[in-house]
Amino acid sequence: MRFSFKNILKKKKPLAGLFLFIISALFLTACHRAPEGLPDTIVVGSLADARRLLPLFAADSASADISGLVFNGLTKYDRNVKITGDLAKSWEIKKGGLEIIFHLRKGVKWQDGRDFTSADVLFTYKTVTDPKIPTPYSSNYGPVEKVEAPDPYTVKVYYKKPFAPALESWGMGIIPKHILKGKDVSAEQFNRHPVGTGPYRLKQWITGQRIELEAFDGYFEGTPGIKRYIMRIIPDMSTMFLELKFGGIDYMDVTPAQYKLVVSRSAFFHKYFNRFRYPSFGFTYVGWNLLDPRFSDVRIRRALSHAIDKASIIKGALMGYGTPCTGPFLPGSWAYNPTVPDPAYDPARSLELFREAGWTLRNGVLQKDGKPFSFTILTNQGNTERLLAAQIIKEDLGKVGVLANIKVLEWQALLHDFIDKKRFEAVILGWSLSRDPDLYEIFDSSQTKDGGFNFVSFKDPRADRLIEEGRTTFDLKKRTRIYHKLHYLLAQEQPYTFLYVPDALPVLNRKFRGVKEAPLGIWYDFIHWRIPRQKTLWYN
Repeated sequence: MRFSFKNILKKKKPLAGLFLFIISALFLTACHRAPEGLPDTIVVGSLADARRLLPLFAADSASADISGLVFNGLTKYDRNVKITGDLAKSWEIKKGGLEIIFHLRKGVKWQDGRDFTSADVLFTYKTVTDPKIPTPYSSNYGPVEKVEAPDPYTVKVYYKKPFAPALESWGMGIIPKHILKGKDVSAEQFNRHPVGTGPYRLKQWITGQRIELEAFDGYFEGTPGIKRYIMRIIPDMSTMFLELKFGGIDYMDVTPAQYKLVVSRSAFFHKYFNRFRYPSFGFTYVGWNLLDPRFSDVRIRRALSHAIDKASIIKGALMGYGTPCTGPFLPGSWAYNPTVPDPAYDPARSLELFREAGWTLRNGVLQKDGKPFSFTILTNQGNTERLLAAQIIKEDLGKVGVLANIKVLEWQALLHDFIDKKRFEAVILGWSLSRDPDLYEIFDSSQTKDGGFNFVSFKDPRADRLIEEGRTTFDLKKRTRIYHKLHYLLAQEQPYTFLYVPDALPVLNRKFRGVKEAPLGIWYDFIHWRIPRQKTLWYN
């Protein structure tokens, strides 16, 4: 093994978090009380705080998790990853997809007691498509010609051309017209005090510490079984792991090291926690800022990808809990092209490409016009796997003469001060993917705008054409062929170095009942979870 957990500990500058983790692991041999937590409450650990809670701005995972409990869309995915109704009880698709008629549920209430109607859907559409509103989700409604609300419980959507992800796009949360009409929806007061139709409403938000939700008794599907949902912001995975063990939180996605060295081996965790492992529906990548003249050269991007040993990252950073990634479509998805070659770890080929691009290796450092090839990799605080991946990448790149530095930033600072403003050279991040393979938001050249998800500034007319073709046909065979071509093109262009698909490793206190794993994960039916009354338990 080129890189292992033991090798990390031998570094001159070991990670403090890893030492805390080892110490916490030793505590497991002692006598402990079972982690009971709070009654009728789930406490979830999160590395980062939320940012903005209105659905059209909830672009980061922490914000999306909370927003998804406060708001509903017209549609949602069921446990088998099939589109089903949410605020819409049914729909009709007409004229080959050019017209969709949504029939809304009656009796749905906003959390302030007002009735939900089609006027709210129409208002949401007009808001998210307003060019003055900096939302990354406006592209989902670009193909819409118009939306009508002929009566309080009917919404008619007319498309300029067929739009394959149409039903999924209406899964974005609907916002209340009676509260937000005529207001600045981007204002902090609305994003920190949201009113939705969802199963939970916001009770308290202490910035950087916790977000507390309480069950909404007027929820149209019935009052949730868990009365309170608390997200605790704990920006260190080792600290979070100790909180899990001692009852400070009930749920967290553990690190590969925590899962392998403790969770999978400890009788304590076997007794008091449910452990899950399945491939996450997302991938981790190095994003190159293509506004930088160095990274705008595809030869440089390919050279960097050939210099990075993904197998070493999966072994060292993920401890084997993951698979290599060749592009934005994941194995198991119909859009995935199994014939796409992964750039092989090949330092010799990497150096050839650097030389073709005008860089010369001198005294072990790549140079051009007297300047070394040097840049900084950014990643977010608290994510041990990404930090370890960055360290391995730095080591790999050093072998071909590239001087890479690493900078770790708090999550919101990384997004707001660097990613949104494109003030970065390279960044290690991950995407949690939509179940529909439409890549418009991430790779279409129009989405390089401020607030867009194409923050690496990738622009390729061939990719734009394929993205447009893929989202405007309902023919699955045709869409498959299109996305296979797009997969191959992105693998050639390498706007990202696609690193790996990590395994999801969630751990949940056993006191919760009604939890069932499904293709969509475990949270799809959260409102029906419950906590039976039980006696205090002790473990020896």
